[in-house]
Amino acid sequence: MSVTITKSQLLLERRKNIVASGVGVFNTATVKHAHGAIIIDEDGNELIDFAGGIGVVNAGHCPEPVVKAIKAQAEKYLHTSFNVVTYEPYIELCEVLCDILPHGTKTKAMLVSTGAEAVENAIKIARQATNRQGILCFSDAYHGRTMMAMTLTSKVDYKLNCGPFAPEVYRIPFPNFYRYGKGKSLVEFVDEGLKNLHDYAKNLVDPKSLAAVIIEPVQGEGGFNAVPQRYFEGLRQFCDDNGILLIADEVQSGFARTGHWASWQHYKVQPDISTYAKSLGSGLPIAAVIGKAEIMDAAAPGTIGGTYIGSPIACAAALATIQFMKDTDLNRM
Repeated sequence: MSVTITKSQLLLERRKNIVASGVGVFNTATVKHAHGAIIIDEDGNELIDFAGGIGVVNAGHCPEPVVKAIKAQAEKYLHTSFNVVTYEPYIELCEVLCDILPHGTKTKAMLVSTGAEAVENAIKIARQATNRQGILCFSDAYHGRTMMAMTLTSKVDYKLNCGPFAPEVYRIPFPNFYRYGKGKSLVEFVDEGLKNLHDYAKNLVDPKSLAAVIIEPVQGEGGFNAVPQRYFEGLRQFCDDNGILLIADEVQSGFARTGHWASWQHYKVQPDISTYAKSLGSGLPIAAVIGKAEIMDAAAPGTIGGTYIGSPIACAAALATIQFMKDTDLNRM
């Protein structure tokens, strides 16, 4: 009896033979076409996509205005590097981002390619702005897999045999009321969490040596845990009292994932710096660091950025994605 090998199986076998094993395989699905919430695999089967490219296609696969914008930009120019030649899509995207995600009275932005890059640059900006080195982060956090971002990431499985890690990084428990409430009221739980936060200043790290606290207001990899409102407010006050910058990592939770451009907007707790990627570009590699202008400008010329910062095609895709989200009211609450 002969066994029919599907096109998907053949493709996965080719992957196994040629792609490094360390590149994760979360399931055995393949894709030949995708539109909206549907993936069509190599054998013509329709699959409902609940992964969304790991939180990337909040607007669905291949939104027509986004595809159109990509094609139009591709006919003009593909790459010049923004460090060398200034182009309008980068400027326009920064203007739009600062409009929908204002940080204080004056906001500035910079673009890179990935969420991990955004986190790395946010840390560099914070350290230069404060002339401090320490970074405080949380358990169950995910911030990326580059060296600093991987150090900030909590999950050990992502870091096996990858050390030594970046120094001057300190981790405290995320205030996960659902998992660790243990019969306490939310008020009691938050009171205890904020007391512990101040106790860490005596037993873990001097807050006057901390450049920043980085937090996902809604954790992704850790299990979709939302920081309690009053804890977030208390964390903001702790940062203000000690001259520490507050960084909100919105790479996964941003751009209509929670019904707002960023989850911190639900809390009305203003970060000093915030980071974005994933659904910003509907699948094209684009990320942003946004912050108060005086903080963003503290980074010396040449210390942030890179060759592919804000690809013009990715900028065009991001601008079209944001407009599509507005037109379809994806942030309805």
